[in-house]
Parts: sequence; structure tokens; C-alpha cells
Amino acid sequence: MKKKFKPRIKARLRKNRQALSKNIDNFFGWVKGAKLVELKECNPEEDPVRPELDNKFRTGYGRKIFGVEYQGEIHAVMCFAYTNEIPKSVEELEKLSTDAFLQTAMRDQSGGQIAIAYTVWSKKKGGGKLIVKEVFKNIKKSNHLNRLVTLSPLTEMATNFHERNGAKLIQINETTQNFEYKVM
Repeated sequence: MKKKFKPRIKARLRKNRQALSKNIDNFFGWVKGAKLVELKECNPEEDPVRPELDNKFRTGYGRKIFGVEYQGEIHAVMCFAYTNEIPKSVEELEKLSTDAFLQTAMRDQSGGQIAIAYTVWSKKKGGGKLIVKEVFKNIKKSNHLNRLVTLSPLTEMATNFHERNGAKLIQINETTQNFEYKVM
């Protein structure tokens, strides 16, 4: 009886391991075919970080919205502002991105030198990490951007997300915190 029992358990374990591996591949399979796209707008109500910011703000002077698209559907969103200084609040972000935009428009150049990610969310598992990775690649290719910094809320979730993705805390402000992703 003992000899028959062991092979059955081993076979069942092997079968479960194969099924689990296949399910994990299917679960994250969408990541391989996803691409970064610039969006004209997003649904601010879906934004768990800054739902109060409308599309006019998100696409104002020196600000853009990017999404990770897979099979015609957006699975993660990240909003950016391009500045020459690191903001400590959303109000300061608006002023600095507008200022950087107007300075570069006068000089016929691209936007500010620092990309400030001020909100990110994902509708699908793995989307947040993927959009950070894709945006990071674009910034490395860019001629005018030399830093990727966040304007994050003072929450444990934000801290854990950025630290897990390789960012370093550079300052804590009154209502926000800034993390920096190493570009060079």
C-alpha cells in the first residue's frame, strides 16, 4: 500500500505544479503584448490617488497622460508633468510645469528636464510595475529628460510601491513625498 501511495502523490503534485505554472503564464501573459501610449484623456474617477484633478489639469501646460494598452484596452495609467524643479505639492507642480513649458516654448526646446509622475494606477495585476518600467525606458531615450521623480501621497502604499520598483525617497513634504528613479 505504501509503494502505490507515493507515486500517486508525486503525480498529483507534478500535475498541480504544471497547472499552476500555466495559470501564472496566462495571468501575466498580457504584459508581453502591452505598449505605452499617450492618451488625450482618462477617467479621473478611476484615479485612486488624485481623482480631484480633471483632464484639463492633466493635459495642461507641460503635462501629459500615458497608458499601457493591450488589445485596445488601457490597463494602467500614469500622469506626468515636466518641470525644472521638484514640486512639493500639486499647486506647485502646476506652477512649475507651466513655467517650464513657457520657458522652453520661448527657446524652441522640449519641456522641463525632470519628469514628475504625480499619479499612477492599474486596472490589472502587474500594470503599475509595467507602466513604470515602460515610462522609465522612454525617459532614458529622451534627449531632454534627466530625472524621473514622483509627487506621491504620504501613504504606506505609495512608499511600498515605489521602493519595490527601485525608487529612493528624496524628501518628505507637508502633504506629499518625492521618490526618484535612477535614470543614468
